[in-house]
Amino acid sequence: MNAPLGGVTAGPYVVELRGVRKVYGGGVEALRGVDLAVERGELAAIVGPSGSGKSTLLHLVGTLDRPTSGTVRIAGHDVDGLSDRELSALRARDLGFVFQQFHLAPGVSALDNVADGLLYTGTPRRARRERAAAALERVGLGHRLDHRPNQLSGGEQQRVAVARAVAGDPPLLLADEPTGNLDSASGVEVLEILRGLHASGTTIAIITHDADIAEWCPRRVRMRDGRVVDDSGTGSGARPPAPILKGAAR
Repeated sequence: MNAPLGGVTAGPYVVELRGVRKVYGGGVEALRGVDLAVERGELAAIVGPSGSGKSTLLHLVGTLDRPTSGTVRIAGHDVDGLSDRELSALRARDLGFVFQQFHLAPGVSALDNVADGLLYTGTPRRARRERAAAALERVGLGHRLDHRPNQLSGGEQQRVAVARAVAGDPPLLLADEPTGNLDSASGVEVLEILRGLHASGTTIAIITHDADIAEWCPRRVRMRDGRVVDDSGTGSGARPPAPILKGAAR
């Protein structure tokens, strides 16, 4: 039986995929029997070239799509047994997303961009803003609460996006090419923040094609043609965080 939505089960895994296939119209098989388990506290890279299936995997782990067959369990919940409304609740409470595009509302302050990410959690407005301010402080933007996106650098905008993703303290953060639109220095800053979140206990999966970022992560899951072809550095989140990249972010 699934744990109540919003509750986190005591099991070791935040992500469990068993025999997962995803077939799109025309018989395009994006995932071909993927098995994957991510333990609580891990920092893992899902890496592969374009067309390898890593973005499809992100959509399934993020409950943005459903598998054609196989089992997907997120934070103890079997997503196949959840309604669309329950999936929305699961995303709001247990998942944080950071994308290559920042997806910030123009003309809205950093504080409210982050606070609005908590709308679907049922948190009162005052508490949302308090959590948003704390999250922005956590990513080093406590002095930019009232700044709008056009008043922030690309790196700062991505840090606002990270703050929005973690404001609700989700057990799992999914980052899809989080440094893809940033210069090297800004990319390293974002990775430093992700390292700090991991050190504080957040489970993080980074979707990337960047070999340097993959090597920076303690665990590397390599995909090709819809399959996991290599899984190295597996283990628990007790592993110390990796040192920050010294070179380019992408």
